[in-house]
Amino acid sequence: MKSAHPSRFLHALRSHPTQGALTPEITSTTPSMIDSEIRRLALPALGSLLAEPLLVAIDAAMVGNLGTAQLAGLSLASTVLTTLVGLCIFLAYATTATTARLVGAGRIREALGQGVEGMWLAAGLGLLLGTGISALAEPTLTIFHPDVDVLSHATAYLHASAFGLPGMLLVLAATGTLRGLGNTTTALCTTTAGALLNIPLNFFLIYVTHLGVAGAGYGTATAQTLMAISLCFAVIRRARKAGSHLRPSGGGLLASLRSAGPLIVRTLCLRVAILLQIWVATEMGTVALASNQITMSIWNFAAYGLDALATAAQILVGQGLGSADQARVRQILARCLNRGLWYGMWLGLAIAAASPFIPRLMSADANVANLAMWTLWIAAAALPLSSLAYMLDGVLIGAGDARKLALYMLLSLLIFAPCALALHTWASGIAGHILLWAAYAVVFMAARSATMYHRIRTDTWMRIEKESSAQVQ
Repeated sequence: MKSAHPSRFLHALRSHPTQGALTPEITSTTPSMIDSEIRRLALPALGSLLAEPLLVAIDAAMVGNLGTAQLAGLSLASTVLTTLVGLCIFLAYATTATTARLVGAGRIREALGQGVEGMWLAAGLGLLLGTGISALAEPTLTIFHPDVDVLSHATAYLHASAFGLPGMLLVLAATGTLRGLGNTTTALCTTTAGALLNIPLNFFLIYVTHLGVAGAGYGTATAQTLMAISLCFAVIRRARKAGSHLRPSGGGLLASLRSAGPLIVRTLCLRVAILLQIWVATEMGTVALASNQITMSIWNFAAYGLDALATAAQILVGQGLGSADQARVRQILARCLNRGLWYGMWLGLAIAAASPFIPRLMSADANVANLAMWTLWIAAAALPLSSLAYMLDGVLIGAGDARKLALYMLLSLLIFAPCALALHTWASGIAGHILLWAAYAVVFMAARSATMYHRIRTDTWMRIEKESSAQVQ
């Protein structure tokens, strides 16, 4: 592959002098220039996408030193919490796609108005979910049948984290709006600051005030809330400058919910697969559950890194289809798949090389560290294949092909679920947990990749975006 020359990269940056520009114009068509555009959008997005797994990994590293039961409790509670937040990822995806289409049409005021509507929806959902999870924490966690001490620590973490849910969802909506405007650096700066702040906050609340696992929840929720305030201010400032409305409208909120329906189904299927995976790990015992937390934390780092490329694909594909330039969209698709496979391979090699050392930094239990090493090798080997799933997911979201995405994710879940249930019935111990990760990282991701690849082989998915654009206008 021919790499981009530095002078070409600088030319691309000059073509987009500010990430905060309200009318980004992307016209490059050569492979090297498309690569430069992907990097320009993906590198800042990488930092903001890594914020959530970074916060969880910081929690895991600090809580892991308290004991195996504490780490297992964190694993269970953080999975439930990230599932709730993950189900609301449409706040970022739908807002990015809608805002980008309006920006491409030159309708900046309406684009920012859609972003503000999304933020109001995020605040309302966050208050509702935060109240619900605080009241139903223990009954929800009991479904997984954890040990008594694991349940106690998991409940403490969920109670402490509940007040941060509005902030978590506002971060999604505000970030999606800024991405639609072609701005990926504001979210990078904000989430980086939040992740760095989370370290001393957690240290103080876990060790100095002796709050333990609950301290990790309070620290992470506080960091998320401060991040939300900063990002919302950035969007509101732009909305005022463009003359957009700042109050919610019933029609705008209902329209946002309707368009998000297929994305909610798609994300629900993905989260059910993750919950099924951790339920089986929980049934395999405390050591398997603690080990699963380590592997899942590292997997999330790699997955969110690939999702940064998918974010660039969302923006570039949406703008390309909005301008009816299908030839350029095909070039973007080819370069995104190329970059995804390339980085998936290197990420896999890096994780494989670090797998004997990472678990020992996150747990003092030799059995937990040894099991995590084996499952990390499985995850590393599956990353190149998984990269296809992440890239194609971003492409089809950018194209507005959410209905097919929902169907494909459902089919993938139906393929993975029997494998997980069979392992729950007949497998256990080290071999069972290794096979569980093989089912999730290989079988589930292969099903996702195959179904979406079949979709992009035709031009039907490009016509879907045209229909979506017409609806927006």
